[in-house]
Amino acid sequence: MLWSVGTRLGETRNTGRYRTIFTPPGGNKTTMAVMRLIATADLHYNHARSARLAEELIERINGEQADALLVIGDTATTDGTALEKCLGMFRCRGPRLFVAGNHELWSRDGDSYRLFKEELPRRVRGAGWHWLQDEPFVAGGWAIVGSIGWYDYSFASAGLGIPLRFYEQKVSPGAAAASPAHQWLLEGDDVPEHARHMYARWNDGRFVRLGRGDPAFVEELLGQLQRQLEALRHVPHVLAAIHHLPFTELLPPPNVALWEFARAYLGSSRFGECLRRFPNVRQVLCGHSHYPAEVRIGPIHAINLGAGYRAKYYRVLELPE
Repeated sequence: MLWSVGTRLGETRNTGRYRTIFTPPGGNKTTMAVMRLIATADLHYNHARSARLAEELIERINGEQADALLVIGDTATTDGTALEKCLGMFRCRGPRLFVAGNHELWSRDGDSYRLFKEELPRRVRGAGWHWLQDEPFVAGGWAIVGSIGWYDYSFASAGLGIPLRFYEQKVSPGAAAASPAHQWLLEGDDVPEHARHMYARWNDGRFVRLGRGDPAFVEELLGQLQRQLEALRHVPHVLAAIHHLPFTELLPPPNVALWEFARAYLGSSRFGECLRRFPNVRQVLCGHSHYPAEVRIGPIHAINLGAGYRAKYYRVLELPE
């Protein structure tokens, strides 16, 4: 079975540690050799109010004597050297596994797709980390696969009644009215009156340039993930690290309409459907929403690590070798 005990440490410093132990059926957790994996996400090291907390969290992680490390996206944007500086603070002699998030694709004047396919893998490997997106990690009876994941607006709140074109442009109707470049979105009579007073923008629309639509990017990523999982059918247990949310059950609860608009960009259930097709996928970790959540979906134990700008968490996982 999969069981966990959680203890939040450093309440006033907004950093926390949780422990999860995986025991396969018939296993004895007191005698089995284990790989001690520490996972975290959403360090946002380039962000002024987040960097100090990230440094405190990394200091705590360095004291845990991990066998392997796993960071699951939004470590830092790639403009400048914040990414390398953050990764360089971790101390671990074992494998260090890296998954990108949407913030790693942010660029003020670059090609985000080239960043993702060429520059990021080179920089991450150059910093001594394993680029998990292209190469799963296998140790003993476990494999760890990683994907940035992405969104296809399938998590959008139907109750808002906002037409698809606004989600594609990543601006709400109220924000479009205030932006000369987006006022064309308001043409037509299909925009609800209440939505015209909603002001929100998703900053991927300003800083991510993929050269393809979001659903097409999802399709490409899903194909890669499925091929990797097919090749790992012989491995007894698989842990999937997906930055964006793969399950609706991990979504934050309904909130004000402003945040309801952002649900469209939190992930895609298609990743969850893909993961559920493989019975050896037993653990799923994600981040991105800054909202901690933990659910069981069939045989899968799914955890959103829940770190954000003002609070940092990490998870200690003990995986039998």
